[in-house]
Amino acid sequence: MRYFIELSYNGSAYHGWQNQPTAISVQEVLEKGLSTLLKEPVAIVGAGRTDTGVHASQMFAHFDTEVGFEETQLTYKLNSFLPKDIAIKSVLKVNADAHARFDAVSRTYLYRIILSKNVFTFNNVLYVKQNLDVEKMKEASKILFEYKDFQCFSKTNTDVKTYNCDIMKAEWFFKDDELHFVVKADRFLRNMVRAIVGTMINIGLGKINVNDLHTIIKSKNRSEAGFSVPAHALYLTHVEYPDSIKLND
Repeated sequence: MRYFIELSYNGSAYHGWQNQPTAISVQEVLEKGLSTLLKEPVAIVGAGRTDTGVHASQMFAHFDTEVGFEETQLTYKLNSFLPKDIAIKSVLKVNADAHARFDAVSRTYLYRIILSKNVFTFNNVLYVKQNLDVEKMKEASKILFEYKDFQCFSKTNTDVKTYNCDIMKAEWFFKDDELHFVVKADRFLRNMVRAIVGTMINIGLGKINVNDLHTIIKSKNRSEAGFSVPAHALYLTHVEYPDSIKLND
């Protein structure tokens, strides 16, 4: 049988989602937990690969097993077994061909910024001391919808076949004392969100003009885009799937 796990994690202590040969990852910890509880080796496949230090308020992964269990009970046991920075929300039986990565139709990320010093949130948000022209950043975000190829925001030397992404949402807004950037797309390139935010911050600081974003995207050159903002303020917040992945009873 194939199962989906819905989970969240604080990525501060992990070198990203994906297994690493010499560093701890969320995937490794979750696989060890499942293997211990089910008493057999369990490999999991995640909905995506979050980078070192990036968090997820919603992530999905799938695994296969012939071991029988009750989903609610396994959720409880996993939460008791796993460290405090990984939380299992649910375990769901799905169709045998359902795939956590390839069946996802969209992913949504949030980047959090504060413009005044806060001693309670500095581990989870980016503090920007300078004044930002948020209206210009909002204007620039609309330009993203005019393009599909975002190679300029991708880490170099990646093994992707295409740099095309369909951006469905990209907006800046204030929530209480924080400035949030939310972006939704069918897929994301490595480092893409952090590079977009860094470029937008440069626009907000007046280092580049709003219309310069057209030139940057058309260049397909990572060195033309802005800096990559720190990972600790980035969150994967939503992964969307079609109803067809659910098991038909």
